[in-house]
Amino acid sequence: MVVRGVILAAGQGTRMRSKTPKVLHPILGQPMIWYSLQAVQKASGNKPVIVVGHEADQVQSALGDTAEFVMQEPQLGTGHAVWQAEPLLRGAADLILVTYGDMPALTAETLAKLVQMQQTHAGPVTLLTVEVDDPRGFGRVVRGARGEVLEVVEEAQATPEQLKIRELNAGVYCFAAEWLWQALPRIPLSPKGEYYLTDLASLAASAGGVQALRVENPDEVIGINNRLHLAEATAILRRRINRNWMLQGVTLIDPETTYIEPGVTIGQDTVIYPNTHLKGTTQIGEDCEIGPNAVIENTQIGNRCTIFASVLEGAILEDKVDIGPFGHLRKGAHLAEGVHMGNFGEVKNSYLGPGTKMGHFSYIGDATLGADVNIGAGTITCNYDGKHKFPTEIGRGAFIGSDTMLVAPVKLGEGARTGAGAVVTHDVQPYTLVVGVPARAIRKLEKSD
Repeated sequence: MVVRGVILAAGQGTRMRSKTPKVLHPILGQPMIWYSLQAVQKASGNKPVIVVGHEADQVQSALGDTAEFVMQEPQLGTGHAVWQAEPLLRGAADLILVTYGDMPALTAETLAKLVQMQQTHAGPVTLLTVEVDDPRGFGRVVRGARGEVLEVVEEAQATPEQLKIRELNAGVYCFAAEWLWQALPRIPLSPKGEYYLTDLASLAASAGGVQALRVENPDEVIGINNRLHLAEATAILRRRINRNWMLQGVTLIDPETTYIEPGVTIGQDTVIYPNTHLKGTTQIGEDCEIGPNAVIENTQIGNRCTIFASVLEGAILEDKVDIGPFGHLRKGAHLAEGVHMGNFGEVKNSYLGPGTKMGHFSYIGDATLGADVNIGAGTITCNYDGKHKFPTEIGRGAFIGSDTMLVAPVKLGEGARTGAGAVVTHDVQPYTLVVGVPARAIRKLEKSD
């Protein structure tokens, strides 16, 4: 059977009180609708259709070609929203899976169960239900004497007796496609002048029956209407991600203060200390120690690295690198195996060769350093003249004294040395000692020096 998903995302989300469309509010680095999109695609095996309306251009721009889009204008309820997908999907699918862009905790596994249940069901619809004490505005599932689903009653229209029902309609459905397209025009107009999918339950009850799947974890069906709900959903997804990594052999010292985005990967026996944020496409190897108080984004980290209270953005670290505290790697930083970077150091768009040691309070930008270079405390590459960036090259085994200023473009040869406080404005030959302001050569060095 061909299954196609429809994600409803046309609403204004006024209770968010935001200039940003509700479904684009970020959760762990991704717009909330991204989670719905991933779940529907995995459960159906096909690209979803997203029904857009309010700020449609922004939503389409954010999601690109990950989905197909149809417009709902004006917004006349959930039934009207699904109806807009008929020209695109009629005749192209056997089953239609319907969910929402503001329900990010709903898993692909639950949606797949819903689809499987409908595939074996003679009736036209299977709906997802949840049993909780706080109804949060969900409609009530009304059952008959034999337990069969008779209808779904919206909270606003429910009688006092129906309001006591604890089984709620989560608003997620799997429909037999051809029945759905024939039934949508039969939905009655609500007192608000809208068409609701919930009214299809009573129509389906007399056309083969309604099947219900009760979700095991109520957290999955939390819908987001305001910033409080956004925080709740974020906490749910963060716990889910953290639990997954702990089960895969990663130690989280304090999961409640650890933030890991869904695109991150972490190797076995790595330890993550409190208040660490791992973002974007960060990849961390095995046997590392990360944090506390580390922020790492779009960075590749090898095995047996130590990152203590530092910020890394768009960097590459090979094995056995240690940084911090208070180090900062900016985009293009590449630290080879065994590099040590002290506290309050910064590296941007530079390569530090194997075994190089960079002292504290130093800045290396637009530079290439060979193996086993020593960068003394307070060293600065003066790589910017106000208009252009210029490179610095430092050869293998060079020793840069404390408070040296390297005025780019400049090259220091293998084994070169600078005295403390030197201002280097010209190239330095291999195995040469330079001192002063501006730096001048005072003697040649033996390789043993």
